[in-house]
Amino acid sequence: MQSVRPAAVAGMFYPGDPADLAQEVTDMLAQAETHAAKLQPKALIVPHAGYIYSGPIAASAYSLLAPIAHRIRRVVLLGPTHRIAVRGLALPGVTAFSTPLGEIAIDDAAVRKIASLPQVSVSPQAHALEHALEVQLPFLQSVLPEFMLVPLAVGMASSEEVAEVLEVLWGGEETLIIISSDLSHFLPYAVAKRIDDETAQTILELRALVTHEQACGGTPVNGLMLLARRHHLTPHLLDLRNSGDTAGDRDRVVGYGAFAFTEDNDNA
Repeated sequence: MQSVRPAAVAGMFYPGDPADLAQEVTDMLAQAETHAAKLQPKALIVPHAGYIYSGPIAASAYSLLAPIAHRIRRVVLLGPTHRIAVRGLALPGVTAFSTPLGEIAIDDAAVRKIASLPQVSVSPQAHALEHALEVQLPFLQSVLPEFMLVPLAVGMASSEEVAEVLEVLWGGEETLIIISSDLSHFLPYAVAKRIDDETAQTILELRALVTHEQACGGTPVNGLMLLARRHHLTPHLLDLRNSGDTAGDRDRVVGYGAFAFTEDNDNA
């Protein structure tokens, strides 16, 4: 039976009109590609605010996918829950996600692989209004010709529980891991810059010590850090800014960082 999770924040976090949305994403990707590093990522960390605030930072990560887009068939997408509290990691219990750019099928085979893990549950409610995963989808639809999705809303979980799920889904070059997370929240500009710089350094050192004050997606970020060490990934900082740099005032800013993780140390 087909069931689709409809777009919840189209027209708010990003344009609701398909043509306007496609053009905005294309423009952000084109701008990012002018200074994109030559990396082939296995995993990304990207922000999830409204596009006017964090879209260009996210684009710096998604612009890396063009050379490898043809081989990516599965995207494992993790982000924090902002509205509904859940224990562990929650699947949406649907067969597809929808955005103004079309539908993305859920990877049922991958879902079956993790469904029996004790930290994995099904919660349509956790996904229904959640923006952290949804705002990534138009970027993915714009850069990948064909892929299936494994969306996981991460609530109260340990780094080890997240890492176990990611390990099961790790796969090969056909699988891309994405962690959706903003950085510090509602601090004065100078304070946010200092804290976000420290958080970025923590991530670049693959230390699973990121708190929720440093990053709202600290739990899935820390899970990725565990596996990045285990799989000998190399982290790269792509962009580090905040809303005071993009579209907001500097009194209370939100931090945004984009990171890529590569399997080949020669990509540094």
